[in-house]
Amino acid sequence: MIIDCHTHVWQSPEQLGDGALAELSRPTVIAGQKMRLLPQADTANHLLATEAADRVFVLGFKSTYLGAAIPNEYIADYCREHADRMVGFAGIDPTENDALDQVMHVTQDLGLRGLCICPAAQDFHPSDTRAMAVFERAAALHLPVIFYPGTHLSPKTKMEYARPHLLDEVARSFPNLKIVLSHLGYPWVDEALVLLGKHQNVYSDLAALLRRPWIAYDSLVRAHQLQVIDKLLFGSDFPFTTASECIETLYTINQMAMGTNMPTIPRESLRGIVERDVMGLLGIPASSSRMLASMPKQRRVKAG
Repeated sequence: MIIDCHTHVWQSPEQLGDGALAELSRPTVIAGQKMRLLPQADTANHLLATEAADRVFVLGFKSTYLGAAIPNEYIADYCREHADRMVGFAGIDPTENDALDQVMHVTQDLGLRGLCICPAAQDFHPSDTRAMAVFERAAALHLPVIFYPGTHLSPKTKMEYARPHLLDEVARSFPNLKIVLSHLGYPWVDEALVLLGKHQNVYSDLAALLRRPWIAYDSLVRAHQLQVIDKLLFGSDFPFTTASECIETLYTINQMAMGTNMPTIPRESLRGIVERDVMGLLGIPASSSRMLASMPKQRRVKAG
């Protein structure tokens, strides 16, 4: 089974907050190909772009600091309509006074299966007391937490809060909390790899790296040599890339070393990334999508 554990949808770019529109309007380069404009990140394009994956994580986003909010109800409704494939993660901003209540609402009323947190874009240190309370609640509810760097979203984001080593205290405090560090912590890849090796329940996805083949190759070699490549998860980062493009890039990544004496990554390790049982690793019940599909809509969308 192929699980794409990092994709986005939104109704309009303005939902990503201050500064994001300029970033999203720039052409992007896919695996060394010509520059192209991003597609609309609506659900129709999302369905097409992720068809190569059996299950797809859809990440929400919320930031009072940037004035950003992709409605969690929008994520939940989309995942409910395609409950056989889509798994929703709620955007939660720990700086909001009702953050703990929101965690209960998005899980009990909306049926979302994890949380997406972005300290750099939400203006808090990962071990902030407010955030630690959210992580404690997530651990108690067995909710995985995806940490999204978000450093590119706006000039206002704070890179000092995106450093992977700052999650060490979180992982020490809540050893049973399933943590996914997005983008392999880029640009602090080495910090992320050390974190993966140190903590049993910390993982990382390759979203964003697979449209930059040299960075992906270099990072994968490091992960293999540090013996943590089995902690890496597949992610396409739609709308920036598609699942099929990223799978092709991953399986051909060793071409970077052709004609040289540079190391290669065993194909079995690459296959392991593509076919990893992410649902099992993160403790997401296989029946979660069916549970969401059967949940009464009026209960899911009530005011929280």
